[in-house]
Amino acid sequence: MTETTTGTAKVTLPADDQILITREFAAPRHLVYRAWTTPELVKRFWAGHRGTMRSVEIDLRVSGRWRYVLDANGGFEVAFHGEYREIVPNERIVSSEVYETPGASDDDAAITTTTFAGSGERTSLSILMETGSREVRDAIIESGMEGGMQEQMDLLEELAASLA
Repeated sequence: MTETTTGTAKVTLPADDQILITREFAAPRHLVYRAWTTPELVKRFWAGHRGTMRSVEIDLRVSGRWRYVLDANGGFEVAFHGEYREIVPNERIVSSEVYETPGASDDDAAITTTTFAGSGERTSLSILMETGSREVRDAIIESGMEGGMQEQMDLLEELAASLA
């Protein structure tokens, strides 16, 4: 059996307006990418253990839009949306990301670059989020995002490995 990497995502802050998440997966790159970009599969990992995915819309093309809606434990909705800016299948996705809160606009979007690297049965995933300001970056970090992200990444690894 391949050794898993449960709970090993690392969060660093390379610049005042950036969050970098890195994690290695015990699954081939094309399967991690497939799980990341297929709506039915995203529904199975994206919420971690924090709720249930109500909706996952993915129009995976440059200028295509995406939207995720989570019914969170505790009875409230969490939603994000964005637009794809660059797509290199199995390698890289660049998109905008907006957390849907009252008053939020696409002008406030973070830019997220997700990179899939590796060969064989291992994949290195890196997610660089450029938030536009230190205040936004710090608010994201202080929101408790890391706990949910660790759950999400563990489920993503299990799912991608199961697709083999």
